[in-house]
Amino acid sequence: MLKGVYSVLVKLIVVSVLVFTIGATGCSGGSGGRGTDAGGDATGAATLEGVFVPTGSLTVARGSHTATLLQNGTVLIAGGAYDFEGLPEGEMSAEVYDPGTGTFTATGSMTVARWQHTATLLGNGEVLIAGGLGASPDSAELYDPSLGTFTSAGRMTVARYGHTATLMGNGEVLISGGQSVAGGNYLSSAELYDPVAGVFTLTGAMTVERYGHTAARLTDGKVLIAGGYDNSGAPLASAELYGPSTGAFSITDSMISARAYQTATVLGNGDVLIAGGTDGTDTNWNAIANAELYNPAAGTFTTTGGLTVARGMHTATSLLLGTVLIAGGYDGTSGLASAELYDPAFGTFTVTGNMTVARTEHTATLLGNGKVLVAGGSGDTSAELYE
Repeated sequence: MLKGVYSVLVKLIVVSVLVFTIGATGCSGGSGGRGTDAGGDATGAATLEGVFVPTGSLTVARGSHTATLLQNGTVLIAGGAYDFEGLPEGEMSAEVYDPGTGTFTATGSMTVARWQHTATLLGNGEVLIAGGLGASPDSAELYDPSLGTFTSAGRMTVARYGHTATLMGNGEVLISGGQSVAGGNYLSSAELYDPVAGVFTLTGAMTVERYGHTAARLTDGKVLIAGGYDNSGAPLASAELYGPSTGAFSITDSMISARAYQTATVLGNGDVLIAGGTDGTDTNWNAIANAELYNPAAGTFTTTGGLTVARGMHTATSLLLGTVLIAGGYDGTSGLASAELYDPAFGTFTVTGNMTVARTEHTATLLGNGKVLVAGGSGDTSAELYE
């Protein structure tokens, strides 16, 4: 039994599909402008507006997939789930989005079907795919963009899904937490992938088990781990830091609000924006709108402006001008088409144009041209660009 994750996920998926078909009129549109200063509001904060426009469709419907910007500017889309009539089924296929043509084309398939996995761009341009639900949840593989193929990259020390993967300054990848396929418990263990040796090795464990947490690499090279669920099913306010020099996790200040399924985004000044999520249990969703900032120098969290819409399972993407695009997610009842921008200069969120469809479990990738590619989610084939 996976602590209600399957049942909750299927409910989210079914609701999201209903939104796509029934709520189409409420999911289109958006205000004009292209992310430029359009004046100000009553607080003096700049009003930044943008629009979502459709681009080419995915070759396969998918959600809980990964999207990775490759060194040549294209985007690798890999895996995910596609059967949304019952329990989701994993997808082996992968495809590449070309911003120049606005199209997706199939590339080599992964060695196994997987979803809720991670994908990390390595220093040599290859992409490490690790874990996830599927036939081989401890397996890993490498995608070679020059060949368009996946090859085995050995096995993790622990089979896991819903974990985080963070590229470290030395080129290694830190894998932390997630859920165990055997027994369904949430995990505190962590491991490192060494791309030179091609092996995974255990590193120090987190101070508490976490699933639905976030990981953000700070400017000093440490990794901030925040929130998620523990094995009681309760959301966590605690946070900790992984030190690469010691290979250990240490407690830092707790967040102001306990939460899971939030986003964590490193800002231009080095602070980390924690936004939204749920403060309900792992079987009782309750979306929240509050946000906070982690200051690495002080080691503390402080409140910042709240989201305009309570949401979790959304995406957060740093834009070239320093703002953060928050898109889609789940509000506890249905998937969301709405989007908003966080302006670090004023500490506020403002509404921007809606996506063309509601999305949860989608991906959002900043392209080299400054646009954001939003793709799939809850079994959808559509994709769009924020500009």
